[in-house]
Amino acid sequence: MDVGPRRSVILWLALAALLGPVLGLGEDLDRPLFGPPGSPIRLQESDLGLQKALQFAEERYNLGSNAMHVRRVSKLISASKQLVKGIRYTITAELSNTQCKKSSVLRTCDFYPEQHKLKTEVCVFEVWDIPWQGTSTLLKQKCQPAVERQLKETNKVEDPSTSEPVEPESVELLGQFKEFMIKYNKVYSSQEEADHRLKIFHQNLKTAEKIQSLDQGSAEYGVTKFSDLTEEEFRSTYLNPLLSQWTLHRPMKPAPPARGPAPASWDWRDHGAVSPVKNQGMCGSCWAFSVTGNIEGQWFLKNGTLLSLSEQELVDCDRLDQACGGGLPSNAYEAIEKLGGLETEIDYSYKGHKQSCDFSSGKVAAYINSSLELPKDEGEIAAWLAENGPVSMALNAFAMQFYRRGVSHPLKIFCNPWMIDHAVLLVGYGERRGIPFWAIKNSWGEDYGEQGYYYLYRGSNLCGINKMCSSALIN
Repeated sequence: MDVGPRRSVILWLALAALLGPVLGLGEDLDRPLFGPPGSPIRLQESDLGLQKALQFAEERYNLGSNAMHVRRVSKLISASKQLVKGIRYTITAELSNTQCKKSSVLRTCDFYPEQHKLKTEVCVFEVWDIPWQGTSTLLKQKCQPAVERQLKETNKVEDPSTSEPVEPESVELLGQFKEFMIKYNKVYSSQEEADHRLKIFHQNLKTAEKIQSLDQGSAEYGVTKFSDLTEEEFRSTYLNPLLSQWTLHRPMKPAPPARGPAPASWDWRDHGAVSPVKNQGMCGSCWAFSVTGNIEGQWFLKNGTLLSLSEQELVDCDRLDQACGGGLPSNAYEAIEKLGGLETEIDYSYKGHKQSCDFSSGKVAAYINSSLELPKDEGEIAAWLAENGPVSMALNAFAMQFYRRGVSHPLKIFCNPWMIDHAVLLVGYGERRGIPFWAIKNSWGEDYGEQGYYYLYRGSNLCGINKMCSSALIN
């Protein structure tokens, strides 16, 4: 029988509703139960179905063990479930020795209080449970002794290439990778592809640690949704190589200086001039998002209405730029002038790839008269921004792939100001615990950085932040 996509989803939802009481699905109603069919969902320790699967795995472990004493789960590290002709649980847990011998029958089995007797293993279990048949099967069990880490203080930064390699199949690494896959809904086409991405993920963990050790600000680096991409894949998919080709840049009129000095801090989000964070997807269209963000702010300041304007119009209709292959804000302003304006996001929605131009002059919601290039001094940029609105700008995205939160302050040697490769929107500036920063609206979705924002150290022209600041002009 052929089941269409809509009917398939309805069947999955019906099945989830039917199994709800059996599987304990009513505890976290704010979270999706299963997501798309077959996709993993992370579980809390209180999940009733997980508790049942964990008890089953523990029993099977002890039946197959030659140890004299019973071992019990002492720590749950991570757990997820998938709907696959039943419920498949993937569990990573620590199991430790108890004082109960297998030959004895006791109601309670306490762990050894002495650490040297508390032998612990870290195990990965896969349990396939079919609740409506009352059957459970242990599909996989892989255990290894838990090794206590000895931490030593040092101020020396080691080169990852010379450090002792971590076993790629370690349970800890697998646990981190599974959590990453669940959090960001990662699905790979084959086991070979998953193994390949695991190796990249492992290398990226070391790269993030290296960036962390060299950062001079308050930033935290680590696992992000880009952690399974090589540097080259990340750059070719999400960044914009045309920005650093200075010979392509169109001369722009210089912006008149601000009328007064910059206030101590300013944020256009507090004044209604910034639309919600958007997502460019797997398309190098950051230049379009940077420019539309600027025009949204300019239109708001001139007309009092905050519109969400169309980036897809620029991807499709800007003949001066290269759509997902990159572009320049200076070209985008010119293209908008020639087209006659921008449609709204609702009228011309974002697809994340180039298609035929579908622009309609009758749907123009905002227009511009010209564009301006801002001065190169950060103090003057701050004063202009506070007085005139959010600014289109570009920077070297060296530290952005693994950025999680805080004020990023990479060493200048790693963040060449002439190697600009990402266009963003400057919406404000200020200080955090004495560290001056720029507040930067990115276009990689709200699950990047701090709710979609990147914070960069202000005051040393870091990462070329002062090289390419511009704005549309609306008379």
